[in-house]
Amino acid sequence: MTQLLRVQNFTVSSDGVGAGEEQTLERPFGHVDPGALFSWATATASFPGRANQGGSRGLDDYLTRDFSHNIGAEIMGRNKFGPQRGPWADEEWQGWWGEEPPFHTPVFVMTHHARPSFTLSDTTFHFVGGEPAEILAQAREAADGKDVRLGGGVGTIRQFLDADLIDTLHVAVSPMKVGSGLRLWESPEELRDRFHLDVVPSSSGVVHHLFWRK
Repeated sequence: MTQLLRVQNFTVSSDGVGAGEEQTLERPFGHVDPGALFSWATATASFPGRANQGGSRGLDDYLTRDFSHNIGAEIMGRNKFGPQRGPWADEEWQGWWGEEPPFHTPVFVMTHHARPSFTLSDTTFHFVGGEPAEILAQAREAADGKDVRLGGGVGTIRQFLDADLIDTLHVAVSPMKVGSGLRLWESPEELRDRFHLDVVPSSSGVVHHLFWRK
């Protein structure tokens, strides 16, 4: 069975921005408010780490619940892992997620600067360089027959799109407009040459774009 490379629940603004500029330790998404951007997911009953019971059901909840289904490894860019640039000045930094990262699989962090792997709970982070196809091969081997999730950020997804390696994408388009930042696309129509596309609006106001390879 083919191991798919999947983008799951990646969220952009109505003008295609997936993250703001000037990322810092205090602002992982730069000038973009992640609470507003991801409100469609955090409001669902299945969002991980909910502090209270309740939450919405329906389409948004289904897609949130499906985030980890049949995923055996994740690939992410270095900027999703943390705010440092260049050589690792602080190897004490272990990501934004604390002692219980939400991945529960091997995670391959793309970087030009080597660093030893480490494990938090049931997630092991590996720091790897190379071309997208090479990194995908490592992730597929670690996934043990399951699919690989491409977690972002924007630049990483664009790299894998340019290399024509992505099999399916779910992009949630928030109704908020940002104006500037790291842009996934000018329009989702740009991907129709390689992907089929279903566009499904939700009662939350977000519009889900579901792409699969032709």
